[in-house]
Formats: sequence, C-alpha cells, structure tokens
Amino acid sequence: MNSVTHTSPWAIDARALVKDFDDFRAVDGVDLRVRKGSIFGILGPNGAGKTTTLRMLLGIINPDSGSRTLLGSEEPLKVATQVGYLPEERGLYPSMKAVEAIAFMGALRGLSLTEGRRRARALMEGHGLGYALHRPIRQLSKGMAQTVQLLGTIVHRPDLIILDEPFSGLDALNQQKLEMMIRAEAERGVTVIFSTHVIAHAERLCEEIAIIAGGKVSFHGPVEEARDRLRPQVSCPCRLSGTACTMRLSPSPVKRPLPILHAKPGMQHDERHAARRMGHRPPGFYRPHHIEGIHLFPDRADRHVRHRAGCGRARQPGCVGNGAADDCRGDEFG
Repeated sequence: MNSVTHTSPWAIDARALVKDFDDFRAVDGVDLRVRKGSIFGILGPNGAGKTTTLRMLLGIINPDSGSRTLLGSEEPLKVATQVGYLPEERGLYPSMKAVEAIAFMGALRGLSLTEGRRRARALMEGHGLGYALHRPIRQLSKGMAQTVQLLGTIVHRPDLIILDEPFSGLDALNQQKLEMMIRAEAERGVTVIFSTHVIAHAERLCEEIAIIAGGKVSFHGPVEEARDRLRPQVSCPCRLSGTACTMRLSPSPVKRPLPILHAKPGMQHDERHAARRMGHRPPGFYRPHHIEGIHLFPDRADRHVRHRAGCGRARQPGCVGNGAADDCRGDEFG
C-alpha cells in the first residue's frame, strides 16, 4: 500500500458540494467525512446524486461550489495513484486477456506491466479464476468480467477504494465474494467507500453510512443510529380499493416476530381488512424502516426480499398487492 504523508484522520472531507447541469441541480450542498480505514456506504435511489458526488470527490468533475480533500489533498488528481476507482459503467477491452486487463489497469495507476502481470496472476488465482488467466474478456461471464475489473481496481494496492454500485449485476455468490474482498481490504487498513441502493450490503459491511436523496444528505452517521432513528412502517397499494395505504408496525422485543399492524385513521374498511391480513406475511418479508422515501431493513437475514405487494407474481398468503407488473425489488431503493 502506498504511503500517505498527511496526518488528517479523514480519507475524505467534503463540505457543501454543489453541482448543476444546466438548470438541474444534481448535488445540493453535500457534506461527507469518511475516516481512514473505515468502510463507508453511500445509499440512495437511482438519480439521487451518488455518482456525481463520487466523481466530484475523485476530481473527475469539479464542483460548482464547495470544497473537498481527498487523502489530504485539495487536488484529487494529484493522489490518483493512491486511489482505486470502479465506475458504475463497466468497461474492459473485449479482446484483451483477463490477466493483461488487470495489468493494464494497474499500469494506468503507475504500476509496471511486469509487476502488474505478477500481481494479476496472484489475484486471479486467489479468487478462483486461475483457469481464466488467458481467456479474452469476451469469453468471460458477466460476473467473471466484473470480478476482473474489480481486481484491476485494487491491483496497485491503493489507500482508498471507491466503488460505484459494485454489486449491480452480480449473483448472490459473487456478491458474497465481493463482500469478503471489501472486508479483506479494510483489514489491510484501506478505506473503502461504495454506493448502493441495496440496504443489506451496507448493513453487513459499513461502520457509517450517508443517505442521499434529491441531491442532499438526509442522514450521515453510524448504521446503528440509523436503525434507532428511522420509523418502522410499510407502504403498499391496497388490492381491494386500489389506493395506497401506510401501516405502522408495533415495536417488539422479539427479533423478527409477526408484527401487529395498525391502520391509520381515515383508511377505508377494505384497507383495514388488508392491513390485518398483512400480519400473516410470508417468511422473508421483513420490516422496513422509512425515511424520506428510503427504506432500511434493520433486522433482516442475509438474504434478499424478493416478494412485495404489487410485484406481479402469484399472490402469497398475506400479499395485498394489486398485481401490477412493476419491479419486484423489496430489498432495494426505488
């Protein structure tokens, strides 16, 4: 790992970042502070401003106002060799062999090709891809190609790793491998920052999180504090009346009990009936927490919620969905 001479405890310190694109304000006064050696999650729905914020922190684009320091430098590009960045848009040369692709990405960060090839072989073998060293990228599966690009992000052993939506497109097994890789880098003292709109990854990995919505930070702090501050509730369309209803869950000392749901005043009879039936939800439908349109699952198991009201799938006992064919992503923002 490269040596860092500055003495600040912060790997990233950003104040009041603002970025406009024509008449649209993508980022509106974002403040972020990330301690060295920590795993930090930036959460929010698509279009919230996460990617724009990361690009400003890295110096890829400049803010219209505000300030930021990256590894103690006010000019992020000057410390680019100490940073590993996985962009949201994946991109590898299809005809390039996997080991050469990793070495090439290392060379872009100042690593020699000879050393890059040596490290690439070790990384691929260590992650179970030794058999694919000399396969062209076009012959790799999507998950394998994404793993290769991730290994290229860390081959030069950076002090700071920034991953933009790294879990997107990965199956459950590869997501687990990625989580293990993130933990391994953090154990080396590396600072890891990743953006996501899937809550479970942040809960399992992060010490602190920031929630961004509408270009603003609505929460910044420890994951435990986020759990304590966010009110539990479920929002779903009513199958019988077709209108939206919100139901609050009663607190319980028992972990993951079947909750008692209370209809809000003003709900119709059919909606009350639906709310009562939601007390018999199928296993795997966990209690979300809600803040400004964003849901957290504080006590969920290490698996994804795949069924929710209105998902368009065959109705399960307790489902009050209207059968609309929208995305069934109960474990995500959106």
